[in-house]
Amino acid sequence: MDGSVLVSVGLLVGGVVLVMAAAELFVDGLLAAGARFGVPPFVLAVVLSGFEVENLAAGIAANANGLAGAAAGTFLGGTTFLALAVAGLGALIAPVRVGLPRPALLWTAVAPLPLLGLGLDGRLSRPDGALLVGWFGVALVGLARAGGGVTAPADEGESGRLRFPLPRLLGGLALLTVGGELLGEGMRGVIGRFGISQTLLGNTALAAAVEAEEVARLVVPARRGRAELGLGNVLGTVVHFAALNAGLIALVRPLALDEATRRLHLPVAAAAPAVLCALLAARRGLGRAEGALLVGLYAAYVSAAIAVAVLG
Repeated sequence: MDGSVLVSVGLLVGGVVLVMAAAELFVDGLLAAGARFGVPPFVLAVVLSGFEVENLAAGIAANANGLAGAAAGTFLGGTTFLALAVAGLGALIAPVRVGLPRPALLWTAVAPLPLLGLGLDGRLSRPDGALLVGWFGVALVGLARAGGGVTAPADEGESGRLRFPLPRLLGGLALLTVGGELLGEGMRGVIGRFGISQTLLGNTALAAAVEAEEVARLVVPARRGRAELGLGNVLGTVVHFAALNAGLIALVRPLALDEATRRLHLPVAAAAPAVLCALLAARRGLGRAEGALLVGLYAAYVSAAIAVAVLG
């Protein structure tokens, strides 16, 4: 194993450790801010944790450098990774048991549909981008309002963690960003040794590298009996990716969608949140069986993506 791989593995391990610690701090900040300002922590998770600068920046940079397939992968592959891999792996590690309002699940399930309709012609223009950004505002408000009544029983042991809400919240977000960057760099370094197409890279390896820390954001709250926070993060991030990020990337520079994106990655990204929300509605949470199903679906998607890239 050469030195560059060892460095990548070190970054990967360091990123995992930092992300887990940062997720604890971020959950404390959400609970503290909710208690201080009278805002349900679920709503804060939906609105705040879904805005991921690193994902948006990666998409804009890739599109500006002529890598449209990789740019689209940041929000399409990111959405699929969240709805299937993150939710599935999280449930396998720490089963999620919380009933969310069906309107909140419905808003999440329909959030990618405008993107699907606008992208089927193979191009996201600047007017398309403006429409998606406008839709983002509608969908996010709808999701936040629908989930405004989601609460969990208070934990007496958390009383000491409810001090200094903003420093905890902002510090957790900052450390999650740094840890996610380390994790992503490590994954990119390991995966980068294999030559794959930019569309496949963007929708699978890059999406996983940028969003790997989301597993911790789901697992840590679930283990602390606050599974609604982890799910709020997943649902809110899906809305951000499928509407805001896609729209802003297209506003900066119109985005061309290749055949693989139109035929596979776009439809799967539109369907994956609906599958997740259907399971959450039917099972009132995600057990290990549901987690295994979601991970299996993601593995099938990755296999299909590799086949499409290889066979053309």
